[in-house]
Amino acid sequence: MLEIDQFTYGWLTPVLAYVMSVTGSLLALRCMVRARNGDGHGGWIATGAVALGGTGIWVMHFIAMLGFSVRNATIRYDIPVTLFSAAIAMGVVWVGLSIVVRRHGDIQALLAGGTITGLGVGAMHYSGMYAMKTDAAVRYDPWIVLLSLVIAVVAATAALWFTLHVRGLAATIGAALIMGIAVCGMHYTGMFSMRAHVAEHMHAPAGAQAGQLLTPLIVAVSMVTMVTLLQVGLSEIDEPDLSRIAGQRASRYWPSQDGGGRGPSDETARGTFRHRHRRW
Repeated sequence: MLEIDQFTYGWLTPVLAYVMSVTGSLLALRCMVRARNGDGHGGWIATGAVALGGTGIWVMHFIAMLGFSVRNATIRYDIPVTLFSAAIAMGVVWVGLSIVVRRHGDIQALLAGGTITGLGVGAMHYSGMYAMKTDAAVRYDPWIVLLSLVIAVVAATAALWFTLHVRGLAATIGAALIMGIAVCGMHYTGMFSMRAHVAEHMHAPAGAQAGQLLTPLIVAVSMVTMVTLLQVGLSEIDEPDLSRIAGQRASRYWPSQDGGGRGPSDETARGTFRHRHRRW
């Protein structure tokens, strides 16, 4: 069995992967606050899906893969499959977010969205691994693969719950930190299931080297994420001001001091006054 090294560059790649996962999660959570509070939530859901699926999951995965190596084996990446794995990540997150936002408060919708998203994250992970071509024979421990999928479903369900219930900047940052741990935990659990063996009659793999393919893609997606993060901002987003709405309703029944708030309630009040006047 060949030796697999997940940390070729030490803690550099796992730390960077975690930072990007937290950043994507944070941006997605802020987008979902806007989706909950305003019109045009479809656009915010799509932005959140790109942030969480593209940066929080896909970029995190391939930053971690930059630190992956197999001793005495050559690794290349299939470009179309790599890009397809990014589409899977963003697509399934969009489906999950759409389900829970449109059926807010429905526990069945949360579980369905979490299951779909979690299995999609697993599909993204293993399609990304399928994009990795090597001249070694690769096998996966099915029980550890199953465990990684369970972690993905639980993590996705928790992430969707956070998008619906988190309030305030401090709570959002805390939720993003937890989501980052869950996503990275799923990734490294899945990678632990991998085994590599020497294989006979294996040809040198075709495709792009990790630095040639992954670095430009990761930099491009990360730059888009940072720009979007600056645009969305980390400022507090107020929930709907119910007291103001209640005040507007109350003004229908009580005339304002400047006399400008007259409506049907004013007519009712004058009619009541005239009725009392006739009694006298």
